[in-house]
Amino acid sequence: MRIETDAVVVGAGGAALWAALELAREGVPTAVLTKLYPTRSHTGAAQGGVCAALGNLEEDHWEWHMFDTVKGGDYLSDQDAAEVLAREAIERVVELEHMGLPFNRTPDGRIDQRRFGGHTRDFGEGPVKRSCFAADRTGHMILQTLYQQCIKAGVRFYDEYHVVDLVFEGGDAGDGGRAAGVVAYRIADGELHTFRAKAVLIATGGYGRAWRITSNAYTLAGDGMAMAYRRGVPLEDMEFYQFHPTGIYGIGILLSEAARGEGGYLTNRDGERFMERYAPRLMELAPRDMVSRAIYLEVRDGRGIGGRDYVHLDVSHLGRKVIEEKLPDITDFARIYLGVEPLKEPVPIQPTAHYAMGGIPTDLATRVIRDPEGTVVPGLFAAGEAACVSVHGANRLGTNSLVDLLVFGRRAGIGMAAYARGAAMPEVAPDADEPVRAEIEGLRGRRSGERPQAIRAELGLLMDANVGVFRDEALLSEAVRRIAELRDRYAAVAVQDAGTTFNTDLLETRELGYLLDCAEATAASALARKESRGAHSREDYPERDDAGWLAHTMAYRREGEQPELRYRPVTITRFGPKPRTY
Repeated sequence: MRIETDAVVVGAGGAALWAALELAREGVPTAVLTKLYPTRSHTGAAQGGVCAALGNLEEDHWEWHMFDTVKGGDYLSDQDAAEVLAREAIERVVELEHMGLPFNRTPDGRIDQRRFGGHTRDFGEGPVKRSCFAADRTGHMILQTLYQQCIKAGVRFYDEYHVVDLVFEGGDAGDGGRAAGVVAYRIADGELHTFRAKAVLIATGGYGRAWRITSNAYTLAGDGMAMAYRRGVPLEDMEFYQFHPTGIYGIGILLSEAARGEGGYLTNRDGERFMERYAPRLMELAPRDMVSRAIYLEVRDGRGIGGRDYVHLDVSHLGRKVIEEKLPDITDFARIYLGVEPLKEPVPIQPTAHYAMGGIPTDLATRVIRDPEGTVVPGLFAAGEAACVSVHGANRLGTNSLVDLLVFGRRAGIGMAAYARGAAMPEVAPDADEPVRAEIEGLRGRRSGERPQAIRAELGLLMDANVGVFRDEALLSEAVRRIAELRDRYAAVAVQDAGTTFNTDLLETRELGYLLDCAEATAASALARKESRGAHSREDYPERDDAGWLAHTMAYRREGEQPELRYRPVTITRFGPKPRTY
């Protein structure tokens, strides 16, 4: 089946929904395609807050927020993007409030704010209350609010349509082609639908399921990143993957940074608040990469709890009122998954794979670029975790993810509307869906071969062990080699379900292919970068090297070979690189 519309939005998280809302406001016919029901999108799992320099409780300024973003990103953030983020965050949060988002309130009725890691006053002089929050359900409330606004505006949703390919006019993106739509697999009956469109937005989220211990939902398989990668778009800065310090031990489900923002402690086997050794000024509110490394080092030095590979998060001293009013969900997680009562005892935690700083490269208008010179792929846009603008640099600060969704999701909608108004409808071949149809039918028709679940399990273990909080040449070289072997094995996998109705076996097998693509780009980029910066911490190259490596990596897929790596400069406007101390 073929469907024609001016704009296609792939995904239904915060960035996708705000883009769709702007397109609706501009009167642009739009189709939102999502493999889930929209309010199950992963934005809903974000807990602690969305930052904006409102200054409701303490003095604050967008310039301070910009500086913290750049410093937190270990000076790899493009500073023009960081300025856009910090400036526009204020307007977007206020606009969300006017849409009806139920923020926590101060006694005089303003949006309440709390501290978060790496957010400071006066360019690093001490912590500041910048995170606006709705208890510890902020992402959930953002998702619900934007979805309701989209329904009100008449946005057309195609729920449970799994986008499986991008369509271009005049060659793939790497050949100078123009985005022309997508091919989607309708999960209910297995039919392929080709959507022809002038503008396409990729807002499909991250790829945390490449690791075994992760905060990410099962659906976060890097779909959009991998589809672009296969069509000639490079993936930028994939070596920078964030490990959140406080995942539930053994599971990875997140215990929000809000717990530390409200005054929670991290303690080792001796009951010591060990962050004093690593970040004496900000302590538990240091940036996430630093806290994750500190936990890893405590465990490695034998100070894990009971000699095991975790430490404690203690909020028991905060009292029932704070816990029940500001941290209700995460404390329930501790009770449900670990049988621990946070009101009375500490919670076992360990770093968990959490967030991709890298992704599909874009400019400030969210237009996808295909080379270090910034050449735009006409009609193709990306926003949210799937994109790399690059605002987060080598390490994202807590609460900047939700601001990224709001600021650049809105910019995507505005840019797509302007582009669609001036563009002709692209030409799409009648058989545009044939390549992906052949792949799907090949999987469905293969009666013998390895089960994909075994490959996925091996990938998770490999990424945990070799592409984790600490890395070195030997670990990364082994990761590159073994990912290539897993790709070879993947080429011969077989699915058990040959049916067409809700064939999740088939779709999860294709998701494994996306994960392998993303893992390949991550490991190859990490092996090549011979320095430590932000979330990329190499024990064999422990220092940051601005002379050699102050640059963005761009990884290009090469069939049957390792990715080709190119580099582009970092945009520096206000803040020259300095030692990163807290």
